[in-house]
Parts: sequence; C-alpha cells; structure tokens
Amino acid sequence: MYTNTINPTKITSRSVLLHTNPLISFIHCGSCFKMSSFSIPNLGYLGIISGVPKFGFSTILHQNKGFRGVSVRKMAWSMEKCNEGIESNTSGIVRPATEAYADEAIQALRDGKVIAVPTDTLYGFACDACSVDAVNRIYEIKGRKHTSPLAICVGDVNDIGRFAVTNHLPLGLLHNLLPGPVTLVLTRGESSVLEKSLNPGFDTVGVRVPDSEFIRMIARGCGSALALTSANLSGQPSSLDIKEFKNLWERCRFVYDGGVLPSGREGSTIVDLTMIGKYKILRSGSAKEETIAVLERYSLLEERANG
Repeated sequence: MYTNTINPTKITSRSVLLHTNPLISFIHCGSCFKMSSFSIPNLGYLGIISGVPKFGFSTILHQNKGFRGVSVRKMAWSMEKCNEGIESNTSGIVRPATEAYADEAIQALRDGKVIAVPTDTLYGFACDACSVDAVNRIYEIKGRKHTSPLAICVGDVNDIGRFAVTNHLPLGLLHNLLPGPVTLVLTRGESSVLEKSLNPGFDTVGVRVPDSEFIRMIARGCGSALALTSANLSGQPSSLDIKEFKNLWERCRFVYDGGVLPSGREGSTIVDLTMIGKYKILRSGSAKEETIAVLERYSLLEERANG
C-alpha cells in the first residue's frame, strides 16, 4: 500500500471539491475545521459534494467511472465522527463565520437574540442595538453593570452619521481610521436612531467598523447598529478563541467560529473625538501608534488627561 497525500481541500459550509487518488486522501471538515483522512481505493476523481451540517456533505453531483456507493458511506461515517463532539456539546449553536451563515445570523439579531462573532481584535457578543431586551440580555450574559456602556458596530463608515455626530471632523478622517481596530467615541446627536435605553445617562457612544467582513456583513443586513462587547464574563480575560468562553455558548443563539484570532488581547484602541480639533486616547489597545499617526496627519491635537 502506498499513501497519496494531496493538497487538503477546504470545505466551505456548502461544498467541497474532493480528490481521491488511491489510497488515502485528506480533507478539511467545514463544520469543525479538523482534517480527516479517507481510505478510498481506486476511485479517482469523485466530483463536487454538497455539504450538510451532520455529515459535511450529502449527494454526489458529478462522478467519474469507478465510483462505489460503499465509499460514500465510509466518508459520511468519518465526517459524522468528526462533528460528533461539537454537535453533542453545542446542540447546533456553533457555526463557521462564513457568508453562508450570514442570513441566519441576521435573522437571529432581528429576533432579538444575542450572537457571538469574531472581530478584527477579539470575539464579541452582538445584538440589535435598538432592541431593549437584547441589550439587557448582553448585560445578563456578561454579568456586567448597566453603568458600563456598550459600543456599537456598523457595517460601513458612511453609516456612522446615522448614530453619532461627525460633521465636526475633518473630511476623510473616518475613512482613514476605519475599518480597523479602533473605537471612536462620538456625541450621540438628537437625530440618532439609537434607542435611549442604550447606555442611558451617556451622551456619547463608542462606534466600531471592524476590519472583519462577517460582522460587517450582518450589520449591513440588519440595517441597524449592533451593540457590541467582548465575549467574556465581566472582569475576565477577553477571548481570542471560542473555546475560551465555552461556558457562555448556551446563552447565545449562535456562536460563529472564525478560528483563533491573532491580534492579542489588547482590544481596539479607543479614542475620544467629541472635541473639535482634538483627540484623547482612552485606551491604548492594539493600534495606538497607527491611530495617532492618522489623527495628527489631519492636524488634530492630543487632549491630555490633565487638560
């Protein structure tokens, strides 16, 4: 027997191009992201296989000669075993953070649910910022006091003006800062469409446009702002991997897995831009130097803590 190791083919949430030269081929599971090997002698190319949550695929859409039905049963069993641990522990809560699952995330948010999503810094809990019940749910999940404000996330830079005052900022500044690992603290205008119950007692709001396509996609689809905070219990370390907040999975409608995030645990850089011509760094975060460089390029002056 010889082993033919092919280049692993990534299964998306819906399909995979499977090569099966004899005798052993390797393939990635799109549901649990593990690589499995299949021993399939003398089949050659099998074709396109459509994905389903339980097995990783369902039917062969195209096949070449030499196909044997028993091999499909072998592969299905292997993929079932691959997913068995995840499904038994999460009851279908965990999903890949891919476009194929965006619509269900959008619907969950519209239904007032909380989801967990990757961003360009940390994993976060997100909900519709205009849903009082959903916002309260986030506070309950985190064990967080309502006196600690939540940031919001929007899909595109041009959406920021719907929720906060931006007309005092130099033209082009926002597009040079965002998308990226920066939270901008801005004044909530009288015309803001945010619910007054979001961060009551605060006339400002932190705004994010993460450099992460999945969360921006669902924010666009919702047509509203998302309330966003780190996926952890209040006072505990932030999460770079969904396993780090596994004890909170069942409190969410869905947990979207984007793998281990490489950014470190600093979170986003928080900068106050409520003042005309000035800025104030409230948290250094992961992009302090880059943020200051952009702000000073637009001639903004730093407001020191002592005034």
